[in-house]
Amino acid sequence: MSTSILTAPEHLNPSYDVVIMGSGAAGLVAAVRAADAGLNVLVVEKAPLLGGTTAAGGGVMWAPNNHLAKAAGYQDSHADGVAYLTEAAGHVMTAREIEWYVATAPRAVDFLNRNTKVSMVPIARPDYHMEWKGSADGGRGLDNNAFDPQDYPGLSELIRPSSYFPLLTMTERDELNGRAADPLLLERRATTGIRTMGGALVGSLVASAVDRGVHLVVSSPVKDLSPSGAGWTVRLGGVSAAATVAATAVVLASGGFEWNPRLRNAFLPYPVTPISAPSNEGDGLELGLKAGAAVEDMTAVWGVPVISTAAHQYDGQQSGRMGNVEMTLPGSITVNSEGKRFVNEALNYHDASRVFGSINPHTGRQQNNPAWLVFDSAYVAKYPVAGSVPGEPAEWMVSAPTLELLAKEVGIDPAGLDATVSRFNADAVLGVDTEFGRGATPQDRFLGDAGNTPNPCLAPLLSAPFYAVPLRAGVLGTSGGLATDFSGRVLDHRQQAIPGLYAAGNVSAGVFRNNYPGGGATLGSAITRAFAVGEDLAARLK
Repeated sequence: MSTSILTAPEHLNPSYDVVIMGSGAAGLVAAVRAADAGLNVLVVEKAPLLGGTTAAGGGVMWAPNNHLAKAAGYQDSHADGVAYLTEAAGHVMTAREIEWYVATAPRAVDFLNRNTKVSMVPIARPDYHMEWKGSADGGRGLDNNAFDPQDYPGLSELIRPSSYFPLLTMTERDELNGRAADPLLLERRATTGIRTMGGALVGSLVASAVDRGVHLVVSSPVKDLSPSGAGWTVRLGGVSAAATVAATAVVLASGGFEWNPRLRNAFLPYPVTPISAPSNEGDGLELGLKAGAAVEDMTAVWGVPVISTAAHQYDGQQSGRMGNVEMTLPGSITVNSEGKRFVNEALNYHDASRVFGSINPHTGRQQNNPAWLVFDSAYVAKYPVAGSVPGEPAEWMVSAPTLELLAKEVGIDPAGLDATVSRFNADAVLGVDTEFGRGATPQDRFLGDAGNTPNPCLAPLLSAPFYAVPLRAGVLGTSGGLATDFSGRVLDHRQQAIPGLYAAGNVSAGVFRNNYPGGGATLGSAITRAFAVGEDLAARLK
């Protein structure tokens, strides 16, 4: 089947029922749900490629009590989901908000599974806090099966490439125990255009949108948004610079503001390194503010420690790679400039990243940002580090024949590092981290090396030469933004809905309010709210 994916700017309709700003999961889910009800929908993407941060990332969605997990044999219930989310975020989320999420997320999964080309599968990842009431040892995280776009010529080339994830499903990646993927499999998938992780989610959603007659344009930033009669006037730029379209409703789904230095400096408490789509510059946020929207949780981020060197570029911008797996695997430690460990390196990436922003009360400065991932030659031989080939140290790694010389080279206190490594090595031999408990829980061990005993997260640093790479506080995206109600309608400063204006994804305030209950919480928040937006649009406009 030959299908035209994009609509040429000159072929845009003068008006649409719904115009959606952004082509990540939030925008596409809202588009598909609205179009499913027969509404006329346009999706406008600022960048030349589709998918936003969704396509750049891992594509996992966190959804308690979903039917796919139950069918796969995982035990879960609505009550357990509520209990766990209450433990995770009950201090900032109301009981009604928790109930809404646990009830709505599985309905979103059911809709996508039954009505679209999205193909999700539950994975065995435990929740991030198995010690909390209602936690689940797997099934709440939903991976995407590999997506083959052969029935949609040109689609694969239109999807934003991952910033660094290989062409594996998340399930396949988890099964590698930190080791490198089969290069022949990766080459075959690249040649045939198969997409995985977030790219698979975007590809299946775009295909579903095209099947429903949704119009999509790229390289067309929204330059202005203004109320007009009973709807909105949307003025486009870029290749669609001459286009102005009318919309009964507008959905802002344009991502966060993490790539906008002005907005970062205004709202975030410390410097961060973004690893999302560089087109996320807060355009939708500022258009919402212009329309009179209120905001919430503007200091919140989806945090992650990142390895960032000059070699780690994305769209020509300095970026980085998630460093949480490298931190978890045996044979590495993470230290600050004093040479001290400051966190359980196997802790989930969001909670670990919080510690990077800690302030030294004696200096008033961040004491752990940047930090250093320190490892030995045995580690280099086994595991890839930020995309390196095992056994082939990358040129951007700092190396030295002794830990003392390594410390001096990168600016770590040598005595502090020596004391830390001595204590860590003694603990690693016994398999018990007496300082931070690394590898003591199922969630810690999940990303460790199961073949390493007695603790899959611990091994001594013994083999010269030794290596170090910088770790920084990073973000998958900001998670504060426009205030919305349960239907995703944007609220003004009086908590009244602005007629016909919706928001979902990182342009809106995240559902979990700066908390991260499990892997896939970012997309869980985005997809669930976007599904609610689509339902409300269908009910109001059909």
